[in-house]
Amino acid sequence: MSDSQEEVNAYTVRLELDDEPGELLRALHPIADNGGNLLSIFHERGNVTPRGRIPVEVDLEATPERFEVIVDALREENMNIIQAGAERYGEALTLVLVGHLVNTDLSDTIQRIQDHTSASVTDFSLSAPDGADEVSSARIRLATEQGEAGTVVDTVRDIAGEKDLRVVEPLQAGGSA
Repeated sequence: MSDSQEEVNAYTVRLELDDEPGELLRALHPIADNGGNLLSIFHERGNVTPRGRIPVEVDLEATPERFEVIVDALREENMNIIQAGAERYGEALTLVLVGHLVNTDLSDTIQRIQDHTSASVTDFSLSAPDGADEVSSARIRLATEQGEAGTVVDTVRDIAGEKDLRVVEPLQAGGSA
């Protein structure tokens, strides 16, 4: 079957870009050059990922064959690809962690959440008004597959428990304050 006869699908590519002029354009060239049709671009320049980069989500249409070529071309350009595929996250949740976050290796905490759940960290902020050696708090926004939020929260509770951190959880629908 030729490329022109294949079904066109919608895909999402999540990237982390350096905060430098031209980086977004550099990320879009492999998509355009390889036949991807842009649907939307969500560029959060005001936010940074835990690795100090800018999160960007690109929705595009392409045939499966062209999408594979696009992803390969992005990798050849040394783009930091966080997620690439047709599966979009269906649920978002925000949690707050409180405790000695820096001393218990916050980077490890975030990595474990992503490694042990279907969730992806989409935004993060840390507040340590009394310094890194004191109690701090972190707001973490997670995107996960539809129906997986409960499992994600359970896993975050387990990880936080191991590190003696408190978790402020979102209210569930129908819950009372």
